[in-house]
Amino acid sequence: MFVGLVAAGAVTVTGLGGFLALEGRGGLRLTGRSFIDLFEATGGKFVGYRRNHAKALAVSGRFESNGAGAEVSSASVFVEGVHPVVGRFSVGGQNPHQPDTGSGQALALEFSLPGGEQWRTAMAAAPVFMAPTPEMFYGLLAARSSGKDAAAAFLRDNPPAAAAQKLIEAAPKALSFETATYNSLNTFILVNKDGARIPARWRVIPDIDESGAPVKNGPNWMFEALANRVRHGELRYRLVLQVGMPGVDPTHDPTLPWPPDREQINVGTLVLGHAIAQEQERIRDTNFDPTVLPNGIEISDDPILTARAAVYAESFRRRARETPAPVEQFGQDM
Repeated sequence: MFVGLVAAGAVTVTGLGGFLALEGRGGLRLTGRSFIDLFEATGGKFVGYRRNHAKALAVSGRFESNGAGAEVSSASVFVEGVHPVVGRFSVGGQNPHQPDTGSGQALALEFSLPGGEQWRTAMAAAPVFMAPTPEMFYGLLAARSSGKDAAAAFLRDNPPAAAAQKLIEAAPKALSFETATYNSLNTFILVNKDGARIPARWRVIPDIDESGAPVKNGPNWMFEALANRVRHGELRYRLVLQVGMPGVDPTHDPTLPWPPDREQINVGTLVLGHAIAQEQERIRDTNFDPTVLPNGIEISDDPILTARAAVYAESFRRRARETPAPVEQFGQDM
């Protein structure tokens, strides 16, 4: 299984390199293993599943690029045309059977591009990330596992994490996958045809008329509503690049939002629907490492990106040695 997934591009040199780069950072010797051990110790170990964002629904579809992104990046995904896409809607947590709460939505995507290139992105329905460094993020997770008092004390001692928490709590909440906006959280560098390097973040914004939340009926109400929706139709989203000002907007700290007046470029439409059985299995086994990027998009100096690659790789390594978890099934017709 492991060899087959390597051949499919599910394990990447970027992810493994990130694992090594995180060794010894800040003297704490944090590794991808450190984070996954913590996830398992605090949230439980569920054999065959991802160690975080275990509960999910696979989707497939296409990205209809309008060509507007070619102004800021030479990446083939922004050339006008249509590109196949697969992905996962998920919620945070280690338990694939946890009841839905109406929050914590996330969306991971893989774009298949000309020449065998891929673009993978893992986004969340939150305005910013929870901490600016791997060390602070690890400390926050450990404090939360020790109870409310420990978490409150950690936030008092770590103002950047406390500020990020306030932004996350104050942000509007979507009560369904269909109406949530998904943000890249981290900054990336776009490289255009002339070699100019431009910082950017992106978001996936729903193109949907109805604003009501699904009926809360049963423990899987949010996933059931999503599954029934994609089985009987398609979801449409706008992919929007937020272009930063080089040397002005922070690229190294995902807890800091950029000014809302920064240029926004609508680069195309993302269309997602029900994934067939074969796609669902491949999506289940794919490592959605956000540092897997096509030419024309590069990682920034954000240290969380390196940590994410390491953590994703370790999660993949562990479940690749296990019997694969069943493909997620939700919806009345499934």
